[in-house]
Amino acid sequence: KLPMHSCSNLSLQKMLRKMVTMRRIFHVKADVMCTVLLLMLFCILLYVHQNMSIQFNILSSKSPSSHLEPQLPPCKPQPKSKPSQSKSKPQSKSRTKSKLRKKNVTPTKTAGKPLPTMPPFDFERYLREKDNRNFKLLIDQPEKCHVREAEEEEGTKKAPYMLIAVKSVAADFDKRQVVRRTWGKEGHFQNNVSIRTVFLLGVPRNQSALPLWDRLLGYESQTFRDILLWDFEDTFFNLTLKETHFLEWVNSSCPHVKFIFKGDADVYVNIENILEMLQGQKPEEDLFVGDIIIHAKPIRRRTSKYFVPEFVYGGGLYPNYAGGGGFVMSGHTARRLSSACQQVELFPIDDVFLGMCLQLIGVKPSRHQGFRTFGIPRPSAAPHLQTFDPCFYRELMVVHSLSVPQIWLMWNLLHDPKLSCHNSTNPTSGPFRWRGRMGEAVEEEADYGGKQVFVTH
Repeated sequence: KLPMHSCSNLSLQKMLRKMVTMRRIFHVKADVMCTVLLLMLFCILLYVHQNMSIQFNILSSKSPSSHLEPQLPPCKPQPKSKPSQSKSKPQSKSRTKSKLRKKNVTPTKTAGKPLPTMPPFDFERYLREKDNRNFKLLIDQPEKCHVREAEEEEGTKKAPYMLIAVKSVAADFDKRQVVRRTWGKEGHFQNNVSIRTVFLLGVPRNQSALPLWDRLLGYESQTFRDILLWDFEDTFFNLTLKETHFLEWVNSSCPHVKFIFKGDADVYVNIENILEMLQGQKPEEDLFVGDIIIHAKPIRRRTSKYFVPEFVYGGGLYPNYAGGGGFVMSGHTARRLSSACQQVELFPIDDVFLGMCLQLIGVKPSRHQGFRTFGIPRPSAAPHLQTFDPCFYRELMVVHSLSVPQIWLMWNLLHDPKLSCHNSTNPTSGPFRWRGRMGEAVEEEADYGGKQVFVTH
């Protein structure tokens, strides 16, 4: 038998070992728990920081005006500075904060030109105030569709054969001038066809960028008699108002026009080809032709100027619509659209809005290969191919996104008697062919009558 003191020593040692072991376990558990707790706190702080920064950017970018893009202060001349370089230069704290708030705004290259809306946009305010859709006509052309007796076609009753309507802004005087002198020229053409032209404008958003803009448009109206000016601000999201007011003007001031071409000022248009296409078409029947976009989905990406949130449009697909660069419709269709567009909810994107109006009246737009509202693509097999070629343009009707010199140059190239294209000996040989019968839609679809139309409540 062991003595009593040795047994007590052994038990004491065992207790000490247990205490040391328990202490080590406790330290390990405590370290693990502290680490997990710190990670959770870090994640919570990161989440709160991101949400607060997003809300701060949204609140700082909202505009107080209705139907408008975010408000911008007038630009100050800075001779040797660029917007991209100013962010990297150290400046005072106040200037740095203000520039951070404006980092989503893209400056315009031309004074007075409406800036594309860069999200976030105050869509809730837009929805609240979009029912204000009737604005005063400040400059009118009541005699525009009264053709002189010498130009009257038999049975037209002083109405032009074609009305050309061009979307423009006040500062783009040079674009209006090149249209007037080239493809938008008014007059009496072959086969007893009369053409009239109007430009559609609103009030400039930044009036300080173009002083005396109202005098400019007043003088233009006196000289050319082709300006239509309404009392709404000329912005990207107000192009829908320009659409509805133009259709109302056609219905009241030009009700007997046979056909209408409507497009942008930065397009080249072969009016001769369009007139050839319209031969045999009946102006008293529905007709809507252009570069038709089908099965387009609403853009939910906030960085796009075409961003539309779900609470504005919850559908998965847009109705078929024509690219806004240019399209042709009959006078009968324009008059029906004038009534239909008063029933459809205003939508921020004018091209899609017009597609909604076509859907309401049951007119299926037809695609024509001659309308190139996205320009002429360069084939991947020929990356060095020159697409700005009159031999390409002579077979088309509308080509979008051209500069003023390009429009003037292409017009003169195509009307040069020395022009020679080896692929075709006769410019009118092989007339433009439709995909399917005339007036037929691009592809088979369900009847519009079975679809829900985006109408007013």
